[in-house]
Amino acid sequence: MAQAQPGSGPRAREYETIYVLRPDVARDAQERVAGRIGEVVSKEGGRLTQLEAWGRRALAYPVQKHKRGVYVYMKYVGGGAVVNEIERNLRMLDEVLKYQTVKLRDDIELGSVEVNPENVKFEAVEPPTEAEEEESLERTLGLEDAPEREREPLASSSPDADDEVAEDAAVEEEES
Repeated sequence: MAQAQPGSGPRAREYETIYVLRPDVARDAQERVAGRIGEVVSKEGGRLTQLEAWGRRALAYPVQKHKRGVYVYMKYVGGGAVVNEIERNLRMLDEVLKYQTVKLRDDIELGSVEVNPENVKFEAVEPPTEAEEEESLERTLGLEDAPEREREPLASSSPDADDEVAEDAAVEEEES
């Protein structure tokens, strides 16, 4: 394990966390979640370096019957206690569907981390409009509001074709 040089500040790790909110979450709830996470990072002695709302996107698979979610990306520097506390808070919030944390780098000097205030400003995503609401199963399968179409006639529409089918069936019975 690498030793810290004398005179250097406290050492930390860099992490990124992506969390997914319910697709119908209001702007103020999004801001409240982001604010709470920012408070947790600073309370635990870390620094939030980047915060981005990626918008409402489709999920890879349904989560709690939702097919879409609001994705939020955050990058921060701190110790392991920061990650534990962030994940504990995310578990308690009803608006959060999923989250994942990844360690990016080890051994970062906490005092040398520069934070641009523009990078940590959270911009909430607008709630979905009625046109953007999740589709029902019937609509997804094309059963609802399906356009009417003309039925195509069968390939064998002549009476002679029906006789040929009957003859073929009779021949097959005789052979067996």
